[in-house]
Parts: sequence; C-alpha cells; structure tokens
Amino acid sequence: MPPIAPFLSLKHVLREKLKAERRRAAAARPDAPRHAAKNFVEHIPVDAGTIVALYHPIKDELDTAPLAEALIERGARLALPVAERTPAPLVFRAFAPGDALIKGRHSIMVPRAESPALVPDIVVAPLLGFSRDGARLGYGGGYYDRTLKALRAAGTVIAVGYGYGAQEVDALPSSPLDETLDWIVTEREAIRAGKRTA
Repeated sequence: MPPIAPFLSLKHVLREKLKAERRRAAAARPDAPRHAAKNFVEHIPVDAGTIVALYHPIKDELDTAPLAEALIERGARLALPVAERTPAPLVFRAFAPGDALIKGRHSIMVPRAESPALVPDIVVAPLLGFSRDGARLGYGGGYYDRTLKALRAAGTVIAVGYGYGAQEVDALPSSPLDETLDWIVTEREAIRAGKRTA
C-alpha cells in the first residue's frame, strides 16, 4: 500500500464523522448563525471598505446570511467564491444580499460572470473540522488551500474558518499542501489560531 493511502483513509473517516457532527449541530442550534456572526464582528477587524469573501452555504454548513448583514452594517464589501477552473485558485466576485445568483461548479450558487472580481482582505472558509492550531479539514478538493496560498504570496489576507463548535477536534492530519487558518469562529467563540497575525 502506498504511504499516502493511510493518510487519505484517515481523512476520509474524519470527514464522514464530522459531517454527522455538523448535521447534529445544525439541527440542535438553529440560532448558531446569529451567535457566530456576533462573535465574528466582535473579534475580527473589519473597517469600512474591507473586502470579505463569504461562502454560499450548502447542506449543513453554517449560514453566513446574518454575518453578511452584520458586515454590511460596518461598511464592508462582500464577495463569493467561484471555481472557474480546476486546479486554479478560487476567484472572488462581488455580491450583496438579494443579488441574483447562478448555479456554479458542484451546484454551489455564485455571482454572475459580469460581477466584478475582488481581492479579499478576509476569507471566510467553510469546513468540516478544525483544531485550535489552525488546521482545517475541508471536502478534499483543495480549493481553499490553493487560494490561500496564492493570496498569501501576493499580500496580506486573514483566513477565518467558520463553523459549529461541535466540529472541533484535538488534531487533524496535515500535509505540506494544507494552509492554516488565522482564526476560527463558531457560535461559541472566536479562536485566534496558529502563529499568524491578524
């Protein structure tokens, strides 16, 4: 068996376990998006004109609608990710709540092509699991890892994992391709992660 196989198997098992944890958390805490939005704006620096890339939630991902409203009140500009090419980094296109969206890759709703591309100051990333050192477990496509690597190479960006407190684990398997988070925000708290500065 190739050395990478046990690593991939462990991640697969963790993904299935954490999908179930997220599903239970979403059912148990319908108020979680409101509390997470409050924790976000109380801890993550957002000024007028700050460009914040959110995500359009799928399945049981933590809803970002309350966060979008709170950010707009602070004068932030919002964007959503678009997977235009694989394996290229994500492109972020401007949007505002109420904008008409279209179905993109993996049936994720995205802004129309004529919506201007923006370079985010803050990237809010969905997740399946996280640990307090900033490790993030996603779906395995590597979109956010590639994107954060490119953004960090070009300048300063704050990466915020956004999810339920129940998605926390003690540790996650990692590879050299994984990019760490600067913050994790849940309905319970905001966690300053790793050694990066926000």
